[in-house]
Amino acid sequence: MPEVALHQQQVETLYTDHHGWLKGWLRRRLGDSFDAADIAQDTFMRVLVRRQVPALDEPRAYLSTIARGLVIDHWRRRALEQAWLETLAALPEPEAPSPETRRIFLETLIAIDRMLDTLKPPVRTAFLLAQLDGLTCPEIAQRLGVSLATVERYIAKGLRACYAACFEDQKV
Repeated sequence: MPEVALHQQQVETLYTDHHGWLKGWLRRRLGDSFDAADIAQDTFMRVLVRRQVPALDEPRAYLSTIARGLVIDHWRRRALEQAWLETLAALPEPEAPSPETRRIFLETLIAIDRMLDTLKPPVRTAFLLAQLDGLTCPEIAQRLGVSLATVERYIAKGLRACYAACFEDQKV
């Protein structure tokens, strides 16, 4: 059997044998059958796009590991959405952005959050201290207990990650 057909058969078997269980597992954790169905589907899409399914002694553990990461993303996205809605509610009516602008801002916030999540914690901390708190490199170095050169490297990594996130779909 060709490799692609074998992979497709493995995913199909995994889906048939465990989709119902995964949806129930997610529904108990999320308290919502629609979100559970979406995340279960996303879990199997992650499996499908991989080149091959590893040999699985514990397929449910494998699926739940993937699903847990997606649940974390789900809750993080919800928290961002809630913070954004609270920010909008605090704005005077004439300053409130249009629904289209609101959506663009929210999508941008989610993209920034994803990008920040790719950074190692000290890099993320240094980058955020520089960008949000306006601290200088020497101040960040002192606060983090690292050298000035290390802070400069951290911030450069953060800036490169921003650049990549902005231009990943575009040819530069």
